[in-house]
Amino acid sequence: MIKRCYDMRKHPKFNVPNSDRKKRVKDRWRKPRGIDNKKRVGKKIMGASPNVGWRSARDDRGFHPSGAKEVLIRSIKDLESLQKGDKIALRIAAAVGAKKKSAIVEKAKAMGFAVLNPNVSNPKSSTTTAESKSNSESKSN
Repeated sequence: MIKRCYDMRKHPKFNVPNSDRKKRVKDRWRKPRGIDNKKRVGKKIMGASPNVGWRSARDDRGFHPSGAKEVLIRSIKDLESLQKGDKIALRIAAAVGAKKKSAIVEKAKAMGFAVLNPNVSNPKSSTTTAESKSNSESKSN
């Protein structure tokens, strides 16, 4: 399946009114609920509000900006079920630990897939523990 990159419609930032003018008003979306709120009434000067009309086409959803289909991987079994010929970008689930994550990254490289989040947050490899032990021993002497 080929991604239709140029058909994807960009939408404006949906911000709270006055977030650009007042420091205490953060840049985030909150639904306007006041009875006299100009954004709720739909005044164009107040900016666009999110609604179903801003949604992209079904064929265009679920793609990475590079054009590859994003797939969430939770185990090596999920990785083995994918076909090599497809243009796929892998995203490893947050609940996967460091050991499994490094194994998944190696297997994905062997299969030729791109991994969007390959960095292992806290790897427990023998080289890092050996270096830390030698550093602590040299500091104590």
